[in-house]
Amino acid sequence: MGGPAYDCLTNPLGAVRFSFVNALSSGYDPASSVGKDWGVVDLFRHYFSDESAISQVPVLDSSSIKWVEPKTLVRFRGMIQDMLGNEFYAGAYKDDSTWRTNKYSDVSQFPEGSSTEMQVWERRLLYCVPVPGQNQWTECSSQELKNRFLDLTGQNREKRVRVDEEMTDSMDSNTLEAGLNGSPFKKMKVGEATSSASESQVPQSSGIPPATSTESLPCLVKMYDSPESDLKLNDVVEFLGVLTFDPIVMMDTDSLDENTDDLSEAESVQMPSGKVPRLHCLIHRKLETQHFLHGSSLLPEQPKSPQIFKEIRESLMKYLTSLLGNDHIAAQFLLLHLLSKVHGRVDNVAVGKLSLNFIHLNKESMSIFGTQLSDALKSLLPFTQSIPLTIEYLNTASLGPKKDYRINRLMPGVLQIADGTHLILDETELQPGTLNSVGVENANLLKNLLECQKVEYDFQYYKMEMTTDVQMLIFSEGKSNIMPADLVLPFQPSQVNSLEVITPETAEAWRCYLATCKSLSHSIGQELQQVVENDLVAARQTDRSLGSQDLSRLLTMARMMSVSYGETTLSLEHWQMVLELERLRKERLK
Repeated sequence: MGGPAYDCLTNPLGAVRFSFVNALSSGYDPASSVGKDWGVVDLFRHYFSDESAISQVPVLDSSSIKWVEPKTLVRFRGMIQDMLGNEFYAGAYKDDSTWRTNKYSDVSQFPEGSSTEMQVWERRLLYCVPVPGQNQWTECSSQELKNRFLDLTGQNREKRVRVDEEMTDSMDSNTLEAGLNGSPFKKMKVGEATSSASESQVPQSSGIPPATSTESLPCLVKMYDSPESDLKLNDVVEFLGVLTFDPIVMMDTDSLDENTDDLSEAESVQMPSGKVPRLHCLIHRKLETQHFLHGSSLLPEQPKSPQIFKEIRESLMKYLTSLLGNDHIAAQFLLLHLLSKVHGRVDNVAVGKLSLNFIHLNKESMSIFGTQLSDALKSLLPFTQSIPLTIEYLNTASLGPKKDYRINRLMPGVLQIADGTHLILDETELQPGTLNSVGVENANLLKNLLECQKVEYDFQYYKMEMTTDVQMLIFSEGKSNIMPADLVLPFQPSQVNSLEVITPETAEAWRCYLATCKSLSHSIGQELQQVVENDLVAARQTDRSLGSQDLSRLLTMARMMSVSYGETTLSLEHWQMVLELERLRKERLK
């Protein structure tokens, strides 16, 4: 017996149709199913059950859109920037006594005539963009994947045509979506199913929110068999599905003047598929940091490999210390900061955050150490952003997302970013001046993000706070008044070191190390718990200015110190290291 009668990669719609026919023969009833999955999801999950299979699927971006073929399988990795509600479509129809399906297609087909039995189904629309601040090392090798995919599609093109013809004959119809000349069937655009369906559709006057950069390719993802609670705004997701777009319009965009707004008002009204490709999602998964690592690998956990963590930690610390002008204490605090993440919330407190403010930096030292550190973090972390804290910027920037009801879209702000993003705020160029109403609002947004890890979204008639998890590093001359960080440390470099050349293997080891440490759970054993409590009580008696937030910060530092060595339980040695670091920090602040 030969292989399957379809190829999930190069002919996904053939797989959908084939499984639909099989489901019908097993008793599936389109009239009562309300579009419920008939086995397509399990089929594609099985076919792409491991990373090697998934890696064969082209990643949709501004480069691959020029060569990938419509109606083939693609991946889109991005952030959900807006949730556009639901739309109705003609999901299934009857041709004489035989059911056909239009699921996972933009254009629906059904026979002419009022006697046609048709089922109107529903799907969700998600407007997605490349993750803001995503760094280049996370991206797939476009050229290698292109060559492999084009070779594969060439080998399967003849087979695909033959299989489609055989399926058409076996279904006794010439009306499949591939379409033959003289077909008695009508093509129906989305929303033409019934008048009641089109009334609850997403408004046709919808505009396209601006992408994060001129090179970014947004994508309109259509979801079919996933509960609404499964995904939320700002989630980073990998969607695998059928691509549909207008290649002629897409090619025309290459000839536009570089100063032309690609998303002009006239073109954006219908969110044209040549500007915003559609992806009909078959399966999806939420992405964590490890999914952006080559091979999606994490380091093995304790107790098998404590030496691995120790060795990688030592080499990374050496690198960070060199970047920071041999300031070993600053490097220690920076590492703890890079390993921080929100792992719980108590009332309005984000437990686990650890913002860091390096002070005694001016324009000159910032141009050296700040630039080098910023570049280093881009090579280590998947998502990084920088914000210049100047009066002019605060008075003019759009930091918070706002709903525009004229086009029924959420217009993104600078602070609509994904969890796990590292944010650098440069205050070294801040000059005396006056904040206008926009500047005051922006300053409050940043302060709320730093203190509570929340961003306020403006829905015009009301405002809503959305939780997030962003690491924040502030550079300033004196202690920042705009951004009161968890840790304030005077920066004391002793020299400017030459930049060290890092091999790709070393960089990848550091990325794996950071991702693994952040993923580790942590606890304090009963034996050490009493020691920690006694030390915290003693610290408060010595310094009456210490508040509950300061004590919580010490516990967060202890957690970060433990996981930096690959350990999930706090040891006395690491707790004492934290107390010593805190003592050295206070010495510098005197």
